[in-house]
Amino acid sequence: MQSAIGWMLWTTAVFGGLGALPVTAAEPLPQLRAYEVPATWRQPVAPLRIAAGTWQIGTAQLSALLLKGDAGAILIDGGMPQTAEHLLANMAALGVAPSDLKFIVLSHAHADHVGPLAALRRATGARVVANAESAQLLARGGSDDLHYGDAFLYPPVATDRLLQDGETLELGELRLQVHFTPGHTPGSMSWTWTDRADDGTSVRIAYVDSLSAPDYRLLDNPRYPHIVDAYRASFARVRSLPCDLLLTPHPDFSGLRYGATLERARPATCATYADAAEAAFEAQLMAERQAAVD
Repeated sequence: MQSAIGWMLWTTAVFGGLGALPVTAAEPLPQLRAYEVPATWRQPVAPLRIAAGTWQIGTAQLSALLLKGDAGAILIDGGMPQTAEHLLANMAALGVAPSDLKFIVLSHAHADHVGPLAALRRATGARVVANAESAQLLARGGSDDLHYGDAFLYPPVATDRLLQDGETLELGELRLQVHFTPGHTPGSMSWTWTDRADDGTSVRIAYVDSLSAPDYRLLDNPRYPHIVDAYRASFARVRSLPCDLLLTPHPDFSGLRYGATLERARPATCATYADAAEAAFEAQLMAERQAAVD
């Protein structure tokens, strides 16, 4: 308000009052608006147990996975920027204090998965761990995205540790291995770890990043020249992952539903996920080639 009053005083001094400014019949320019997402991406859910030490603490249609161990906890993804307080509340419900969160990792650095990371880093002191490609986008708060420009911004966050492909992040008994699966973003990452099922047996969990190419330019993309090769290599990489249980940043990609309970709407494996994504990708690529001919 003070800045507005100052502007009015300045215009009075310079132009002799607001009446001296030119008046046109044009409509005012539109207000700035943040991007909007489906309500289910913002719908809080209570913590859902996936395995002995693996919990979903995010929203109904965005994964935020908490791995609990004796030495602390690791968070994979966070969802939209406005979910920070919800995630902290769900952590508290599971007996995880803010200082217990030691690492924050991610699938890819788009706003719907890393939006609250800056707030969570401040609240917990956890170290953000990513690869170099994702670290650059995190530091820019999503700006200058290869495909979306500045359309989907979030609070920037610094990366505390850079990962190499195949590196293992260790926290006590927790062993979380990263697998670079570029395509959806150049810095896309998938993660694997071993937990225990309800019957006490070991279960190999794979959290596989998005394999879609929503409205992306695939042919002769000047910002991502090898995008087609990257996707095809990632499809093969995902098929090779240790994968008794598939999880994805958007749970419907792996046939899951987060609600009052954890439900599986359809069976899905790393292989079937990669197969379906590859078929859709090749169809999209063929349509783009046909459009270029036409």
